[in-house]
Amino acid sequence: MEQPASSRRKEIIRKLRHKYRLVVMNDETFEEKYSLKLSQLNLFTTVGLISIGLIILTIFVIAFTPLREYIPGYSSDVKMRRNLMVLAEKVDSLKKSTEEKDALLDNIRKVMNGNVDPGATKPRESSKPDLNAVKLTATEQEAKFREQVEEQDRYNLNNAMSNTRMSEISNYYFFTPLKGKVTTTFNPALKHYGIDVVAPRNEAVKSTLDGTVVFAGWTSETGHVIQIQHANNLLSLYKHNSVLLKKEGEQVKAGEAIAITGSSGELSTSPHLHFELWYDGNPIDPQDLMVF
Repeated sequence: MEQPASSRRKEIIRKLRHKYRLVVMNDETFEEKYSLKLSQLNLFTTVGLISIGLIILTIFVIAFTPLREYIPGYSSDVKMRRNLMVLAEKVDSLKKSTEEKDALLDNIRKVMNGNVDPGATKPRESSKPDLNAVKLTATEQEAKFREQVEEQDRYNLNNAMSNTRMSEISNYYFFTPLKGKVTTTFNPALKHYGIDVVAPRNEAVKSTLDGTVVFAGWTSETGHVIQIQHANNLLSLYKHNSVLLKKEGEQVKAGEAIAITGSSGELSTSPHLHFELWYDGNPIDPQDLMVF
């Protein structure tokens, strides 16, 4: 007669909990050296815990020790990548310079051997009028007026927009990309079209508004840079990052993490974020619109 399911289950549990004794004895004297009471359930639990512990230990060793550098395809050394890019640029420059020198030496060799085509060096007659013959000179009064206008407008990039146009974006809610101390303020006169915010390394940099990533890449001077296009011709730039979390063409939301702070680029000496905000091609002081 077939046993019910509950009886079979109790029988299986009883077998799993049944105690077994493991004894280590001296083969000659039969003296008991070591004994251990085990059950199938305890054995399975112990083996499972040891396996989980080994897996966790392996993950920690790979994540927090230099051994991860030996794993193929796993390279997080930003300095190495930067050095490789700099070397590639130098090799390209050397190749171009070598080609130019080879062309110059080839031309000199032709001249010394008399292999120059006389017609090749003869200037061609142009049907266009000689603009150099036209003398356009300003009067002394015009020159002074021009200097005054250029001097007034030289550093007036941010003030080129009217108060009415600035009020169009003042109603926006700008999300602060990074909380920290502002060490270098907005100063167009010194060609510093943004602000520098100092924060701990590996802090998340967030998008100030909804938009689309139009550039995400590396430059030798500013390191890892990400540029986001927002509505109403607003543009935001985030420079000197250690890692970029978004790619070109991706849509981002205000407050969404887009990069990790760092000190990449030749113009950076310590971990910080250089943040710029542009409206209709003119730089805006971010501190006028948000608190850092």
